[in-house]
Amino acid sequence: MASTSQRLRGKTACKKIFWAVFPHACFILSLVIYAFLGALMFSHIEGNRKVEFSEDYRNFLQNLMYLGRSLSDNMTENEVKFKKKIHDLLNTAQQDWFVNPKDKWSFFGSLFFCCTVFTTVGYGNTYPVTRIGKYLCMLYALFGIPLMFLVLTDMGDILATVLSKSYSEFRKLQSKILASKLCSESTCNKRNELKSRAQSKIVINEPLTIMEVLKSQPSGKKRPIKYRNVELFEMLIARENEQTKPARNKSIERWSSCPELTRGKTMSRVIENFDKIGKELEKLDVPIVLMVLVIFVYISCAAAILPKWESNLDFQEAFYFCFITLTTIGFGDTQLEHPKFFLFFSLYIIIGMEIVFIAFKLGQDRLIVLYKKVISFCAEKKMPSKKIYPK
Repeated sequence: MASTSQRLRGKTACKKIFWAVFPHACFILSLVIYAFLGALMFSHIEGNRKVEFSEDYRNFLQNLMYLGRSLSDNMTENEVKFKKKIHDLLNTAQQDWFVNPKDKWSFFGSLFFCCTVFTTVGYGNTYPVTRIGKYLCMLYALFGIPLMFLVLTDMGDILATVLSKSYSEFRKLQSKILASKLCSESTCNKRNELKSRAQSKIVINEPLTIMEVLKSQPSGKKRPIKYRNVELFEMLIARENEQTKPARNKSIERWSSCPELTRGKTMSRVIENFDKIGKELEKLDVPIVLMVLVIFVYISCAAAILPKWESNLDFQEAFYFCFITLTTIGFGDTQLEHPKFFLFFSLYIIIGMEIVFIAFKLGQDRLIVLYKKVISFCAEKKMPSKKIYPK
């Protein structure tokens, strides 16, 4: 019986954990599926497009040929003019003229593009060219951006609880250390004496055991020892039945007679988990300096790793690139040579956007409090003082 009850408890605990994790896993899984579907769609549309050479491309080639023919052996006289013409001509060139669409819009390249769309980063170095690709990009962003913000809010609650609990534990530890330093030996001894006096006055009435109950009863003293042993055995069985029967009856009534009750309760708990999204983020009260320090350490770790597979980036450029990415600015001035390796960093991007989002939320709350103080201060200054007239 004990093994079956333990199995039931284990199953119920696993079910509780599953239904608690289910909303968070559902959001993340839906975002991953959405990104993969978008990658397949854009790689098929933009990767298989026919390359048509436009009139601008033909003019570019003609001007390039003209400059090549006009190039003389004596470059000292025409060097400045030639450099200026080459510079102006290269500024008119478009990136799509020199890139194969299948190489640019591979599955990993399209997946990277989808991540930049629904995270609102938008570097600008990869963009749809075909008309249908542009329409689908607008439709994809219309549903992808709200889904991304929903994932950010949901994961923000998890990070908010972790940060708040860690900060509260740190504050408790700090207060204990300060209290131990400030507490001298004399005050500690006085407190210990007062505690011992208070404990000596307190009388704890513990519940009587079965043997004490039997001894206190007058009928039990007169009876023989064998009858008292039988009565003791019956009382032990009765106490054990009282402790075990109600839990078994409840579990049997829930699962056998009316299992819909437990299903309804679990479903209501799941719905409550969906309704509680964003609540923990509103309760978060952590110093903004701590969040800035967390962001700095988080970006520094990525800036130290990223140059290992991107040869054109050093620590400072990687730090700048990660900051521009996590704040969703995305200028596009720093480009990646291997975007598919950066896709393995997608989890880093989402968590980093969570941390930046929490920092912005805390900064917003601090600004609101500051504006309230300034407005109340200005209102008190402008209020006319009450004049007291003599009677």
